[in-house]
Amino acid sequence: MLTGKQRSYLRSLGNTMDAIIQVGKAGIDESFLKQVNEVLEARELIKLSVLQNSEYNAREACGAICEGIGAEPVQVIGNRFLIYRKAREKSKIELPPKK
Repeated sequence: MLTGKQRSYLRSLGNTMDAIIQVGKAGIDESFLKQVNEVLEARELIKLSVLQNSEYNAREACGAICEGIGAEPVQVIGNRFLIYRKAREKSKIELPPKK
């Protein structure tokens, strides 16, 4: 579970990022989750967007993806959202310490 300070730090990092994965009309299935999982393992923090033809809104998609791969939701704004999961090997992002 992320603290408010950690979430704020991750939001600041994600502010300049572009969405690299899109949720479309195909929805969220095992192959999609596998793809997100691989990208998240490499980058730790990713921004995703939800297309208009998707059956999900951004909050629903964020919840389903985070639950499916064990990630933490960071921020949902409009049709985009930011998720985080610490890499199992070679972590790149150093979060502020929990108090």
